[in-house]
Amino acid sequence: MSANPEVTGFYEPRTSSIQYVVVDPETKKCAIIDPVLDYDEKSGRTGTMQADTLLAFIKDEGYELEWILDTHPHADHFSAAQYLKGKTGAPTAIGEKVVEVQKLWKGIYNWPEFRADGSQWDRLFADGEVFKVGNIPARVIFSPGHTLASITYLIGDAAFVHDTLFMPDSGTARADFPGGSSEVLWNSIQTILALPDQTRVFTGHDYQPGGREPQWESTVAEQKATNIHMAKYTTKDAFQAVRDARDKTLPMPKLILHALQINTNGGRLPEPESNGTRYLKIPLDALEGAPW
Repeated sequence: MSANPEVTGFYEPRTSSIQYVVVDPETKKCAIIDPVLDYDEKSGRTGTMQADTLLAFIKDEGYELEWILDTHPHADHFSAAQYLKGKTGAPTAIGEKVVEVQKLWKGIYNWPEFRADGSQWDRLFADGEVFKVGNIPARVIFSPGHTLASITYLIGDAAFVHDTLFMPDSGTARADFPGGSSEVLWNSIQTILALPDQTRVFTGHDYQPGGREPQWESTVAEQKATNIHMAKYTTKDAFQAVRDARDKTLPMPKLILHALQINTNGGRLPEPESNGTRYLKIPLDALEGAPW
């Protein structure tokens, strides 16, 4: 895939997330990847500032939104996919293994009426499935390990890997969420690192190690040469040992129980109850990892 899309990243500091607008410069058609719906857990307020910034950018540049893409059901922010679909009519998409994540969290939330069939999205992508952004060819690479459903979008020469590889000075994503696996993560990373060296790699988070400015773009060559996990721990066993040991020290993301009931539902907020207010449901003692 030799086409080179134009990629603009939008850093969201509350959750250290990067949202992307990916454009075919020839047709001006674009995709949004991993949009954030604003949420303040202290007040319970939601907002659309991040998503509106993406829409304003697309309008100002004269782009046409063709896709709203999520790489997986996020554990640390709400997806703005449904809000953006309501504003634009553009189709939403995610990997087809999202149904496995839905089934898992349906049980955790004791949510018998929930449809764990992926019907909350317009398109469920299979591994290897192809589509286009404008005239630029795109391919879906199943990349589990961080979650059961994680995928990479390879759009032209740009790979959007989200929680699989971070910037080289940050290593790799955790693999201890329900359904996660460090062994499976290793295998997924090998597939990404087998792409051509010049492939651009765009991550979904940056936690600014050492206090540096946010970064989100590298290359496959840079990842192979300098990623603090992949360059040093070059066997599956060594990687698993360091990844599992690191994960045992990490608390659960502060929004995981808030976010999964939104994101397994395609970015939809709960329906208002009889008083007109929406409510989140937080299961107690469902997850390990309390930082006592």
